[in-house]
Amino acid sequence: MKKVYFSGSIRGGRADVDLYHDVIEHIQKTDIVLTEQVGDASHDVTEKEFSREEKIYLKDTKWLRECDLVIAECTCPSLGVGYELAYAEKYNKPVYVFYRPSQTNLSAMIKGDAYFHVIPYETKEEIIAQITVLLEA
Repeated sequence: MKKVYFSGSIRGGRADVDLYHDVIEHIQKTDIVLTEQVGDASHDVTEKEFSREEKIYLKDTKWLRECDLVIAECTCPSLGVGYELAYAEKYNKPVYVFYRPSQTNLSAMIKGDAYFHVIPYETKEEIIAQITVLLEA
């Protein structure tokens, strides 16, 4: 059973939270998702949360060091997700970056880094099928 760090936008925008939720539920059928809060629509950024920023950083970086791989949905640009990708690369974690080309122009810093496995998709069914294949490998 793999430990998966799922990365998706929180403060950068929550337009894809329902997709994150469905992807996380799919991964949890066979593996452990350390960051299931990313897919929780009730997980909102509040002033109370801003006071916990250091705790969030410490918890997330610990999970990144512990995980077996990172799956990131990057259609909605997010500074935090970009940071997580670089952190994962620093610790030699396999990183799979998913995005919808019809809805975003993925950063050249991500697409141009040969370390990342960049995987375009358009539908929920496509991303789930591609994640199934990579988790079975």
